[in-house]
Amino acid sequence: MTGKLYGVGLGPGDPELLTLKAHRLISSASVVAFPALEGGQSFARSIAAGAIAPGTREIPIEIPMTTERAPAQAAYDRAAESIATALQSGQDVVTLCEGDPFFYGSFMYLFARLSARFEVEVVPGVTSLTACAARAAMPLAARNERVTILPGPLPEEELKSRIEGAESVAIMKVGRHLSKIRGVIETLGLADQAVYVERATLPQERVLPLAEAPVEAPYFSMVLLTKGADPWL
Repeated sequence: MTGKLYGVGLGPGDPELLTLKAHRLISSASVVAFPALEGGQSFARSIAAGAIAPGTREIPIEIPMTTERAPAQAAYDRAAESIATALQSGQDVVTLCEGDPFFYGSFMYLFARLSARFEVEVVPGVTSLTACAARAAMPLAARNERVTILPGPLPEEELKSRIEGAESVAIMKVGRHLSKIRGVIETLGLADQAVYVERATLPQERVLPLAEAPVEAPYFSMVLLTKGADPWL
């Protein structure tokens, strides 16, 4: 008998946004794995810290912060083998993931490596998209409206064309791309309809009109933009 692998979504940062199922699985886990900065802290573990029982075995997955894919892929390869060893011994492994595991989530890389060999269950979490909309008090879509989700690193021209053809837009992974994103939105004459959200649900949270956003943004930031009337009024 091998163990079961759980990919558990933690939500955007506020520990109170853990689902009941996530809390139950984490608090009863004998082995917990989580992504961490190379040689540094783990945001995922900090969210779940209050639920991790004393004596739980921990498997940090140290991910190099680089745009090159090879170092990160190698880190996931090593982590997958460590997790596989625990699963083969019959232990269940709960893997923590900020937000939702299958929405830009790190767990999908472990899923790709382990799902053919072991039973896997994915536990969804509150996404940063819905958290940012809630904290900005900004409904994103109603009735038949569409929401377009774009990563900030996209080239300027592609961002422009996709925003032009969209109704509501969420731009994720803003970070060092904020200046480019702001320029594109200003060029399209949509700056007054855009909101900047930083570290949603955390004590350091900031929600600002895009025009008042800082020059530099952290990785955990998002720009929300709606074009339409208010069909929910």
